[in-house]
Amino acid sequence: MNDTKKEGITLGRVAPVAAIIIAAVLGFIFLRDYLSFEALRENREALLMWRDDNYVLAAISFIALYIIVVTFSLPGAGVMTLTSGFLFGIIGGMAFSVIGASIGAMGLFLAVRFGLGEFLSQRMDESGGRIAKIKHALNENEISVMLLLRLLPIFPFFVVNVVPALVGVKFRNFALTTVVGIIPGSAVFASIGNGLGQVFARGEDPDLGILFEPHIIGPILGLAALSALPIVIKAIRGGSALPIEEN
Repeated sequence: MNDTKKEGITLGRVAPVAAIIIAAVLGFIFLRDYLSFEALRENREALLMWRDDNYVLAAISFIALYIIVVTFSLPGAGVMTLTSGFLFGIIGGMAFSVIGASIGAMGLFLAVRFGLGEFLSQRMDESGGRIAKIKHALNENEISVMLLLRLLPIFPFFVVNVVPALVGVKFRNFALTTVVGIIPGSAVFASIGNGLGQVFARGEDPDLGILFEPHIIGPILGLAALSALPIVIKAIRGGSALPIEEN
């Protein structure tokens, strides 16, 4: 018991989480105007010229910046994906966004897992009761639950990166569902970004309402339903599913 507490409060374990929190706060204060749609609009010509002259460097720089944005929970991840489509087209933009966002998410996951995740996960197991049951059920359905959270952006991206680390989700399942789960959304945002040139020419803002068009949201909801199917089947067969509180 004492050994667990010592591991949970050592400076070396707290430092990564503290660094991420400090970076996120400073980023929100000082960088939100630079990682914004208005900043993209104002600097679009310079960015296009730089891409044309240095395509490989531009792609590597974009991925590196996306990794930093996601790892340190900085503002602007959505704008980054729009920018990827604007600069690199639908296919390239989607690929670079998925690579950057996935690596950044894994970095944040590992930092939180190393810092507090193992300690809190063990404490949840030892606590018993409803919290332990929910954690156990989530751990038994990690891939299905994580795919649902990735496909349906109900919670902020950073929350879906941090919470799994705190409840003991296996890294391989987190990595797999992150890469696969963010592909549909990245493709849609990259597609919108690919048409930003015409939007800028008209002096308009991008229409993100397209995300809720039936031909867009329909397939994503279908994938989400398939992801939830193993949980439903397990519940019907009497296996462990997310527990329902008894009266």
